Formats: sequence, structure tokens, C-alpha cells
Amino acid sequence: MRLQESGEMYLETIYVLEKKLPIVRAIDICEYRSVSKPSVSRAVGLLKQGGYIDCQADGGLVLTESGRLVAEKIYERHTVLKDFLVKIGVADEIADEDACKIEHIISDQTFNAIKNSLN
Repeated sequence: MRLQESGEMYLETIYVLEKKLPIVRAIDICEYRSVSKPSVSRAVGLLKQGGYIDCQADGGLVLTESGRLVAEKIYERHTVLKDFLVKIGVADEIADEDACKIEHIISDQTFNAIKNSLN
């Protein structure tokens, strides 16, 4: 199953929330992303079907190994791109918004070149 941008965003959100919360639930995703419960429910179903997340008996959502790999990749892209944009003079909030858009479409080659330029 090829993930679309929205699927990548949900995986990244779960990844970020795992760092902050003991259990990540659908309602946490709703609040973090400012989306409706039906939207999250649909995304969770698709991500579960694709093997990217598991739903625990307590209602928690957990990334599978493949889900974690995608989430870590997207999160790294976001943070590196944001840092790069801030470094070249883009305001923090705008850099965050733009990085969120760019992270899904940038090629590996271009991303790696940007990443290496920051070191």
C-alpha cells in the first residue's frame, strides 16, 4: 500500500505524540491536528489495514515497524527542512508550515543535499 501525504502526516503525528504521551489515542490526534473524529477514524482504519499501526485493547495506537520507519523519515525531513529554512532567514512559523508541505514531495537526493549542507 502506497501512502499518501495524509497517511504520512498521521504517522508523523502518532510518532510525535508518542514522545509526549504515555498512550496515543484517536482523540489526541484529533486535538493535535485539529481534525474531526471521523477523519481520524478513517485514517486509522486505512493505516491499520496497511500494516502501519496496531490498535491496542486500551484504545492506544502503536506504530508497527514499517509505520515507525515512515514516521521517522517524515519527522527527520520536517525537522531538517525547517532548520534549513530558518537558517536561510525564513521566520520560524512559516518555516514550520513550509517544511510540512515540502517533506512529502522532496526527492531523497535533494533532501540529502540539504541535510549535508547543514553539517
